Amino acid sequence: MNPDQYCQDKAAASGSSFYNSFRFLAKDKRRAITALYAFCREVDDVVDECSDEDVARTTLNWWRNQVAEIYGGKPQHPVAIALVPIVKQFNLAQEHLLEIIDGMEMDLQHPRYENFKSLQLYCYRVASVVGLLTVEIFGYKNRQTLKYAHDLGIAFQLTNIIRDVGEDARRNRIYLPMDELQQFNVTAADILNSRDSENFQKLMAFQVERAQRFYDQALALLPKEDKKAQRVGLIMAAIYRATLIEVVSSGCHVLKERVSLTPSYKLWLAFKTWLMN
Repeated sequence: MNPDQYCQDKAAASGSSFYNSFRFLAKDKRRAITALYAFCREVDDVVDECSDEDVARTTLNWWRNQVAEIYGGKPQHPVAIALVPIVKQFNLAQEHLLEIIDGMEMDLQHPRYENFKSLQLYCYRVASVVGLLTVEIFGYKNRQTLKYAHDLGIAFQLTNIIRDVGEDARRNRIYLPMDELQQFNVTAADILNSRDSENFQKLMAFQVERAQRFYDQALALLPKEDKKAQRVGLIMAAIYRATLIEVVSSGCHVLKERVSLTPSYKLWLAFKTWLMN
């Protein structure tokens, strides 16, 4: 199997909204974004699938070495090999790939976040940085588009956190800031034991409102001259925001269920967004 096919299979296996948006891109950009997404999946899987924390850290360090090889050596992993021509063609910064790994390592270091400031650093590393890289691949004329990518990445990750509260709790992870749990009289034990309550619902309404603000900020920042180039990002935004709305519509019962959109609805949103922008 060649490196590009490996990346294609890795990305497709995720079933992500991101992967479903790639079909709208030109061939060279689709190849680039697929390799980048496969890289993100690989390093994320290190943390999610490895039960031994020391082994996970060692593997992440191995990936840091692979990143160094991408920029000046002979990488071994198929994803790293696929990225070699892509980082040159699209001028992707080495430090951004390393920041993504740093973000994944935070899952080993921080099963809890004291406040939103500390959570925002995590969101930046695992999502905003990916947005900044994708903007380079999609292309832009106005540097304000980088600010759009930053805020949109935060919005995406906050949506993931809201949707996956219960799933994360079963891994002993709570991404909702601890000071905000205290503000709404919700305990960590309530989250870990799936105890829904009126207070929990108020906490989630607070989280949803903040995520919506980041979507609004991001979309307001996108310059008109870059909207066409960034249409795939806007497709992702439409799908993720629709997921957030569906979470709210279903009663925010995220402790015991995980909301997802049907493939046909995602495809409809994609076509609609593509035609509108």
